[in-house]
Amino acid sequence: MSVAPKEYNAKNITALEGLEPVRKRPGMYIGGVGSAGLHHLIWEIVDNSVDEAMNGHASEITVTLHKDGETVSVSDNGRGIPVDKHPKTKKSALEMVLTVLHAGGKFEGDNYKTSGGLHGVGASVVNALSKELVAVVKRNGAQYRMAFSRGHATSKLQKLRGTVRGTGTAITFTPDPTIFPRTTFNGETIKQRLETASFLHRGVKVTYVDEVAKTRDTFLHENGIVDYLGKVVKEREARTIHESPFTYRVDDEDRVEVTLQWTESTDEHVRSYVNGIPTGSGGTHENGFRGGVVKAVRNHIDTHSLTPRGVKITHEDIREGLIAIVSIFVAEPQFQGQTKDRLNNSEAHGLVESGVRSAMEQWLNNNPSVADAVIARIVAAARARAASRAASEAVSRKGGSKRTLLPGKLSDCVSGGKGKSELFIVEGDSAGGSAKQGRDRNCQAILPLRGKVLNTESATLKKILDNKEIQDMIASLGCGIGPSINLANLRYDRIILLADADSDGHHITTLLLTFFYRHMPALIADGRLFIAVPPLYRIDIGKETFWAADEEDRERILAKHTGRANPEITRFKGLGEMMPKVLWNTTLDPTNRTLLKVEIDDHLETDRTISDLMGRDASARFRFIMDRAEDASEIDV
Repeated sequence: MSVAPKEYNAKNITALEGLEPVRKRPGMYIGGVGSAGLHHLIWEIVDNSVDEAMNGHASEITVTLHKDGETVSVSDNGRGIPVDKHPKTKKSALEMVLTVLHAGGKFEGDNYKTSGGLHGVGASVVNALSKELVAVVKRNGAQYRMAFSRGHATSKLQKLRGTVRGTGTAITFTPDPTIFPRTTFNGETIKQRLETASFLHRGVKVTYVDEVAKTRDTFLHENGIVDYLGKVVKEREARTIHESPFTYRVDDEDRVEVTLQWTESTDEHVRSYVNGIPTGSGGTHENGFRGGVVKAVRNHIDTHSLTPRGVKITHEDIREGLIAIVSIFVAEPQFQGQTKDRLNNSEAHGLVESGVRSAMEQWLNNNPSVADAVIARIVAAARARAASRAASEAVSRKGGSKRTLLPGKLSDCVSGGKGKSELFIVEGDSAGGSAKQGRDRNCQAILPLRGKVLNTESATLKKILDNKEIQDMIASLGCGIGPSINLANLRYDRIILLADADSDGHHITTLLLTFFYRHMPALIADGRLFIAVPPLYRIDIGKETFWAADEEDRERILAKHTGRANPEITRFKGLGEMMPKVLWNTTLDPTNRTLLKVEIDDHLETDRTISDLMGRDASARFRFIMDRAEDASEIDV
């Protein structure tokens, strides 16, 4: 990997535009103003420090979450942002980097071979969205300080007294509460992201200081993504079918690192990165990886005539149970959107595919016992998929000339047309009875679930498909599950989970969400899955009736109507207690109800959360709960 030239000063800084667009439309730059967008501020500053390390200028990065939980400092021992005056603007390079959009040294190829920050956007975006930001730079034996707020400088560049050793940059910022509804950071989220960074950048020491939790963690992984793969396999409680992972690494002009293992899991799990940035939506590098694996395995199977008679092997069968880490570094990454969620570089596909294919073909040929285990795993997946498809194809959309095989307990809707049809998956027969009576029969179908819902997180595919309640859901939906899912056959436009408003109901909803996330993720990606919000309380004040979804909602209503007649409060024990008309008015009526659309903002965080909460590892579940104890009002475990 090449190192930037010794000269790095204001002449290397290029400016393009101001920061007002960032404050007006923050979602365009950080993806939104929710939790993911808030934490994105940290990632942007960390990415800049990582850039220094990637290009050979830094070896240590320290991130501190301060006591208030809202202020973060990121420091590195890199070269330090230049502080001399820019020849055109006559402002210091530091001020330009932090106050002008697209001002940075990354536009000039001589300064960074690869970079992860937003092409120089990151630091200025963080400044624009912070109520306070302070930059401290060490260069040329001196230390400099400059303060900012909401994109503007609030102090001049100050040269502090005394001399200092070394070089580097430290950025401390506090998010702007007028932009973000909540400005408190999650310490565990930061910690996990930093540990991932240490896996992706071998030899870089990353330290995380959490002053809220009073902890200090140091990450240094000399084996890089191989260590990372081991951690992910352990987190997912996956049983591997071969001991040593496949690894591929090339460090030419563009660096590519891949490692993988096949497991007994029923799903595929790939974590991909570009220049250290997670690409949750994949992209050309991830597609190239998948293509390389599939072509290498197919070639091995065909060369050795390993396909059993009557078995058809698909690319989904080959990738089932695969857990992989894909990390590439390219000089000019082209991302889809400012938040770098998906790589678009066309050359990355061929680069990764050809390298992985060649290396894996050699690996399979040189390790016959491993190859035999992998092929046996793939054949088993093909047979299981064929059985699953045969079961799902027994269900057809009602109407037309096809026979309908639907669960007897399903109360279907009259309308067979697309547009407004809804399926409510309801907890329990009693609740299902109220829902059946209260619904709009023309467009609302009801499927009551009986007994305990299966936790599918660690269940085998056979156990899942043998479960009666899951069989009924699959039959009612009509589109199949897993890789063979076909949304064109989905019998309803919306799938709505309806459970009691208490903690037991929340648990049922979580179990159902786990099933849909693991085995029917296409429903979520296509915006078809929703959660109904029934009331937990009925509040009668005088002649008026109010409905509260939870305790916080109840207290808000009571506070708003203080001084009026004494309120009568009724707490529902379950949906079955509600009269059909009440259930219609509060939960089923499209004009009055509240629906929560299930969306995935952060695929890695979602996957980790489900693994921790729903997996077999009780210690992981305990850590998850304790790390988020301060959010107990938001999650009910």
